[in-house]
Parts: sequence; structure tokens; C-alpha cells
Amino acid sequence: MPTSSELAVVATNLGKRYRLGESIRHDVARDWLADTTARLLGRRGRASARSSPSELWALRGVDFEIERGDVVGVIGRNGAGKSTLLKILTRVTRPTTGSLSGWGRVGSLLELGTGFHPELTGRENVFLSGAVLGMRRAEIVRKFDRIVEFSGIEHMLDTPVKRYSSGMYVRLGFSVAAHLEPDILVLDEVLAVGDAPFQGRCLELVRRLSHDGTTVLLVSHNLGTVTSFCRSGLLLEEGRLAAQGPVEDVVRTYVRSLEAAAGRALGERDDRSGEGLVSVTCARVLGAEGSGSLETGEPARFDFEVTRCLPGLQCSFTVYDMTGAAVTYFDSGEASPLDVPFEPGTGSGPGTVSCELDELLLLPGRYRLNVALYLEGELQDHVEAATFFSVAQGAIRGRPVSSGSGHAGIQIPHLWKFEHLPARQRNASVR
Repeated sequence: MPTSSELAVVATNLGKRYRLGESIRHDVARDWLADTTARLLGRRGRASARSSPSELWALRGVDFEIERGDVVGVIGRNGAGKSTLLKILTRVTRPTTGSLSGWGRVGSLLELGTGFHPELTGRENVFLSGAVLGMRRAEIVRKFDRIVEFSGIEHMLDTPVKRYSSGMYVRLGFSVAAHLEPDILVLDEVLAVGDAPFQGRCLELVRRLSHDGTTVLLVSHNLGTVTSFCRSGLLLEEGRLAAQGPVEDVVRTYVRSLEAAAGRALGERDDRSGEGLVSVTCARVLGAEGSGSLETGEPARFDFEVTRCLPGLQCSFTVYDMTGAAVTYFDSGEASPLDVPFEPGTGSGPGTVSCELDELLLLPGRYRLNVALYLEGELQDHVEAATFFSVAQGAIRGRPVSSGSGHAGIQIPHLWKFEHLPARQRNASVR
């Protein structure tokens, strides 16, 4: 068991409660006076009846210890309490019960543009954000060139950040937070925004910081990144700690919980996000001729039943393997001339969105599927692990395909060729 000097973060009976419905609109002064007087006197009555507050425990009874220098992936479904945990650690909010202690300097990037002012330039925001994170001006000046070089946005440095793309925001924000040289670095989904080369640089920098003793907490829905990058894991479910330990074990526990949740009718699940003007009520993956069995190389179809067929409806889904790595992605917004477009004016009732494949290139194995619906670019519904399906061994264009264990999730059709070199070339290659 690690000693206190070897620990970076300790949570003891940690809980965070939010009271919903406390905000009361006072139409006239007498209502405000009556409610204020009732609160001062400790009375309930009409004021409490009108507000009807209810409690939401974002975290409850959470206990864990994190050793110094560990890289910990914090995973769980939307609303599990992940971001609340990080906000308590970074002192953005206070716990309702228990305690969460972190020893040393804490650097964090909980959302895009933390500490940024949209009217200030990138140069000015480096100093502003650095000060918010606890850096002294002399320290920012000393590290300024390194921060800017790492961010890769030198050409936009004197432009107001309100003109930055989301990727540029996260580049600059991450660079400032990482160069704080913290004892504890807290990251919440920010790496999902940057492009692949920048994400690679970020992960390499975080690995170096961890090697030097920095403790890293990373919240991410990309289980592939969590598995490959983190050593330990924390799994939160409905505000409680469901699992802690080696990251591979925690991810497996999470995926099993996702598959158990997928057994419920999709239309009844409430672990979803989006505006809700249209939602998915059923997801099916069908094999050749509509059968329920799937084989590598055979035709396949993905069907999604939706509540309303509205103009501008767009469907996308991502397929993941059982390690949590994304294997492939489909988006109806990226149309081809062969697609059958949605015809406006055909009604707004329920319908089915289908994606057809001439040949399924997934290797044999077990997969899960996340689905999202958009209207004119606005997210309406997103369901994680909408369905699970298995792919049996088959063949792609006559080539047998065996289990994909230890390999990538798909196989691209290909053709091998073996040719004899002419004698002249063969002799030259020998020399």
C-alpha cells in the first residue's frame, strides 16, 4: 500500500449534490420579500412548494487513491460524474460531502479556451490564461517561446482568439496548461478536438511529464486512447466508483456494462444527449438477405429507426472493437451520387435510415456501434453502444479472412503479385 508521500490524489467519501429547481422567478417585489423572509426564518411553505427543488447527486461515496506519476483514464457514460470529479480536484466547485485532496501544483484544461478572453489576441491570452492557472508573469515570459512553438499557431498570435477555430483554441490552451509544469495535470476531452499530428505531440508531451513525475488524469470517451496511453483507470457509473485498477481491466468492465445497457429498448434509454427533435428508437445490423448473421466479405446493412423524418436529417455512426478503439465511421452527410436522398415534403412521421455495404470488411470479432442524428448540423440524438454485433469468419473477394485477434479491425481488399526479375536486373541486384 503506498505511503502518503507517494500519493498525488486521495478521495474520501466524496460526494457532490446539486439542488435542481432552486432558481425562482420573482414577478413582483412582494414575492421576493416573502421568499427571502421564509428562508431567513427557516420556514418552507409556499416558497418551497413553488420552487419544488430536487436533488441530483453527481458523485456519491467515492473513494480512491492515485499514486504520484500515474496516468489515469477516467471513463464512464455521459452524466456519470467525470467532469464533476475534475472540477472538484481543480477547485472549480466544492464537494458536498467528504474530501478530494491533491498535493502539488494543479494544471487543468477542462474546456476549450479556459481563461481566454475572445477580444484579446493569442499573445495576450497566453499571459491571461497562464495567470489564471497560477503562473507568475516572469515564468510566462521565460516559457513564452516554447508555448507558442508547441501550439503551432505563430501566424495567428496577434489575432483575437474569437477568430480562432476550435482546434486552434485547444492548441493554445493545452500548450499553456502543459507548460505550467504541474504536479497534477487534468484534461477533460480536450484532445478530441485537435488534429492527429497535434494529438500525437500532446500525448508525447504528457508521457514526458509523467516520466518526470507529473500525475495525469485524462477524461476521454476514446477508449482506444485511454487503453494505449493510461496505466490505470477509474470507472464512474451514476456518480459512484464502479471500478479502479489496471486500465485494461477497467475498460473491459466498462464495455461489459455498455453491452448490458444495450439490452434495453433503445427508445427507452435515457443515457443519450442532443436536442431531441428527432431520436433513434432502434438500431439493427443485418447480414446477407436481411439475416441476423454477419460474415466478413458478405453484404451488410445498418438500419436505424427514427421518430421523425425531417428535412435536413443526417445520420452518422462509428464502429468500435471490444478494446474501445474506433474501427470505421459512416456519415450520411458525406453523400455520393449513388445515395438515395431524403425527399422533403414526404411527411414528418417515423421512418428508417439505412446504410448498405456491398461487402463487410470488418475482421471476425465482436463490435459495438455509437449512433448520432443531426438536423442542419445541430446534434439531436447521440447514443453510445446503441447495439452490439458479431462478425463471423468469411472471405473478401475469395481470400479467406481469419480472426483479427492482435490485428487491425478491417481488411482492405488486395492482390498479391510475384514476378521473376529479368536476368540483367537479377544480376545487378546481386552485385
